[in-house]
Amino acid sequence: MTDPFATFRLTGRTALVTGARREIGRAIALTLAGAGARVAVHHAGSAEEAVDAAAVVARIQAAGGEAAAFGQDFAQDDAGLHLSAAVAAWSPVDILVLNASIELPEDYRAITREHFDRQIAVNLRTTLELLQTLVPPMAERGWGRVVTIGSVQQERPHPAMMVYAGTKAAQLNWALNLARQFGGQGVTVNNLAPGAILTARNREQMVAEGAALAARIPAGRLGTPEDLVGAALLLCSDAGRYINGQNLFVDGGRTAV
Repeated sequence: MTDPFATFRLTGRTALVTGARREIGRAIALTLAGAGARVAVHHAGSAEEAVDAAAVVARIQAAGGEAAAFGQDFAQDDAGLHLSAAVAAWSPVDILVLNASIELPEDYRAITREHFDRQIAVNLRTTLELLQTLVPPMAERGWGRVVTIGSVQQERPHPAMMVYAGTKAAQLNWALNLARQFGGQGVTVNNLAPGAILTARNREQMVAEGAALAARIPAGRLGTPEDLVGAALLLCSDAGRYINGQNLFVDGGRTAV
């Protein structure tokens, strides 16, 4: 009998998951490792983040998988180039999950050059460097998967997140652009857009707003990082080999109403 899960397995593949020390990135990293991938666990480089990333690596290794942690602050110049070189020296990257981002909520009239530049650097500039350095080698080898982690903010921008929402919309545009360029070379590029996912970043906000928001979501609840892993595995594996240039919302139906 044919194994129905064979195309989901990632044995022999190497994945780089940015922002993988907790929450969504961590959940995706653990899932890809569980499917057999060797996983590069990226974190921003602080002592706290290094401890969290080491815990993710330890959990993967305890389950018999292979993983390593890589620290890199995406706000620094050439951050994407440095991370690409470090991970590629460990193992050539077959799967790139671009999860790391920052959001600095504020009224658009109060946005400072500092806050603007930091969000652009982390959410776009470093993303571009990673795409420039890691996608062409995938195409040369004839197989690759890129999944950008977007947001419902792409289409329904919050008034206090003008810069963040704009970077997510730009990232989606890039995913569609690269899907056209590399689709014929065995590389798929897709955007996975979470809806209202309960994470450390928004937990305080959701104490005040979560119940009202959940009432507007057809699923009737906020999402969790684990709600994203099935879609992520599909897009990162051969099971999703004919899915390219797509924007997939995982939002409990929020964008449908």
